[in-house]
Parts: sequence; structure tokens; C-alpha cells
Amino acid sequence: MERLVAVWIEELSVEAPDGATLRDTLRLLEALEVLCPFTEVVRLGLFVFPVRGPSRFFGGDDEVLKATRQTVLDVTGYTPSLGIGEGLFCAEIAAKKQLILEAGTSEAFRRSLPLDYLGRKDVATTCRRLGIHTIGAFGDLKRARVAERFNKHALVLHALARGETAELREQRDQKLKLRLAQLRGDHVVGEEQMGFFGQRGAADERAEVAAHRLRRRLGPEAVLVASLCGGRFPEDRATLVPWGSPPAPRAPEAPWPGQLRSPSPTTTLTQPVEVQLRDAGDQKVTMLSRGFLSTDPAALLFSSQLRREIVWHAGPWPLIEKWWQAGRKRAHLQVLLASGEALLLVAESSRWWLVGIYD
Repeated sequence: MERLVAVWIEELSVEAPDGATLRDTLRLLEALEVLCPFTEVVRLGLFVFPVRGPSRFFGGDDEVLKATRQTVLDVTGYTPSLGIGEGLFCAEIAAKKQLILEAGTSEAFRRSLPLDYLGRKDVATTCRRLGIHTIGAFGDLKRARVAERFNKHALVLHALARGETAELREQRDQKLKLRLAQLRGDHVVGEEQMGFFGQRGAADERAEVAAHRLRRRLGPEAVLVASLCGGRFPEDRATLVPWGSPPAPRAPEAPWPGQLRSPSPTTTLTQPVEVQLRDAGDQKVTMLSRGFLSTDPAALLFSSQLRREIVWHAGPWPLIEKWWQAGRKRAHLQVLLASGEALLLVAESSRWWLVGIYD
């Protein structure tokens, strides 16, 4: 679990009617991003950022806290409460207690906390009647027993008490990020482009912040992401597009007659590598006019010095695109080498090319 620096400024936790709190929050966020580009606002008055990178740069946790305290004082005039802990839940409490939890100690710290820190008075009251007074004791209960006694919200608290999650749902203001982006004038990315790595987490948030910053400084072509578009072959379907671009005009789910069947190669080569196919008699294997191989392939030659034996092959699968105007003629062949590698080859213009590698 990642160690976080939490910055708590109580004076910024209540929003002013004239919008001054939001403006001060944005100014402080931009100042803290100079110390660590991955700073994020959890809610009004609470900022967090990972400590590992800044600690290496400034020369230790104490120096990071010193620089952070001075930054908050210079920007807002307020003295913050600072703390370090693993996960958002422990980091926030550490900040309010002004504690620095060493690596590996956050679990013991969390377990020692009274149940009131979970934010549910009904759960805390019931547990005390059962003789349970700390978060650790609550986490030691079996999940089935918690489900019998409490509602579904208590199961979420139980997961946090056991260390299965690092934060409470109520800790984050989900709308604050959008409001700050609108105040700063940033383009707000749609939900379909929000995640980099599937399910969102701290790494996804930091990746999004870094991508926004790079795009503002270097232009829209600075950040490219993989996009799946329509096509008949893997090398046609995988493309790189600027991050935040609209969906590809060629829909991948549309019918593509002649499309190469699954599985698709894990890696497709932007620059195909010319190879040769040889049969058991060391003669060249070629494609015949009717789409058949001249003979079964037995070896693959990358060069005169690099030769690999073929133990299995499938295909070929010929395809003629735009046949009515002398279009492109290709045929794909899958081969398995004796060394274990699985490759995708294409025959075109009387030559063989390596275009894909299977995992």
C-alpha cells in the first residue's frame, strides 16, 4: 500500500459563499504540484500526494514536510496539519494527529484506532455493546457474522478494518475534481476515456494528471494511447491516437468479411521483418495462385545465420481486397517454432514477412 503525505487545512474545509475557498484550493493545488506532480484534492481542505518520489528528491520525509508546510503558508497564510501514512484512511488521520507513520506501521495504527473513526455511530455503538472497541477487533470478526448483525454498509467498513481497502467512500468529494477543472478551464474528458488501466485507482488518477499536463505543454500529439478500430488483420486494427480523441471511425464490431480469426497476436510489428520459409529439402515455400502452399514449411529463416525449425503451422488464409481494381493480395500463416515461439506471417508480393508475435 502506497505511503501518502496528507495535508489538512481546516480553514479551507468549509466553502465560502463568494467562491474564495475554491479559488484558494486551486492555487494551492497548483503550488503543491510543483513539489509533486501527482498531488490530488480529496475534498476541500485535504490534499494528498505519494511521498516516495519527493522524499528522494528533497532528501527525506522531514524535508518534504518542511517544504510542504512552507508552500501552504506562502499560498494561503494558514499553517497546515501534516502526516504520512499508508493509504488514504490512515494518511488523513495521521495528518490530523500530525504523525509520521513509518513504512509497515500503518496497519497496527489502523487496528488501534477507536471505532468512531469509521464514521458510523450505529456500528460503533453496537460493537461496544458486544465488547468490541477498536477497528482491529472489528476487522477480526468473520465476514458472515458481520453480515448477520449489520447492513451492507458495515461490510464496507469491515473490509477497511481488515485492510482490504485503503479508504472510505465518504472520504472523497467526487464532484470537486470536476469543479476545479472547470474553474481552471481544462477540457473535461468523458467517462469512456477516464481510465488508463481498467479499474480506477491512485495510479490511474496520477496518469490522468500527467497526461493533461503533457498535452497542455507539448500539444495533443504528445500523449498517444492504443485504440481498437475496424479491419481484417491485427496490423490494421491496432492504432495509436492522441489521448482524449473521439472513437475511431471504423467500428471494430462491424462485419469484416475475411477477418483473421482469434487469437490475435500480442505484438504487431509496425515495420514487418522479411523472412524465408523452407521445406524439409531446404527449398523455398511459396504461395500458389489458388491460395495453397507449394509444400509444407519445415524451417523459418530470419537470415543466413538465424534458422528456426517449424513444428506446426495453420493456414494460409488468403485475402484479396478491392479485387475489382487490382487491389492488395495477401495471405496469413500461423507457425509454431521448436523453441516455443508462435508467429504470424504474411505472404505478399512473392515474399514472406513476419507481422505478429503471439504471447
